[in-house]
Amino acid sequence: MLEPDFAKGEGLLPAIVQDVHSKEVLMLAYMNAQAYHKTKDEQIAHFYSRSRQKLWKKGESSGHVQKVHSIRLDCDLDTILLQVEQLGEAACHRGYKSCFYREITADGYRQCSPLIFDPKEVYK
Repeated sequence: MLEPDFAKGEGLLPAIVQDVHSKEVLMLAYMNAQAYHKTKDEQIAHFYSRSRQKLWKKGESSGHVQKVHSIRLDCDLDTILLQVEQLGEAACHRGYKSCFYREITADGYRQCSPLIFDPKEVYK
């Protein structure tokens, strides 16, 4: 069976999350083998938090979960692509639709993704 090569990433691999319908990149997170298998088994995105050093289910606090439609591996088996249906409008923990909500411009940056919720209210 084809599996990600977690040894290459010292146990953690980047996981790119893409909206299955719009193809917009929503976020990048990290997966260990446990997060990968839980995601594969439940078809709900799970990741590994490097800062908290623990497994987490996307949306466990905000309610904005990601239903997985497909899991793809890159040619070197060291990057994961999840194509998801975002259940709840925000993928970003800062309350935006996408974690990539800032576009760099000649004058600085502009916000290019809508704010969906106030994180201070959600993550009290």
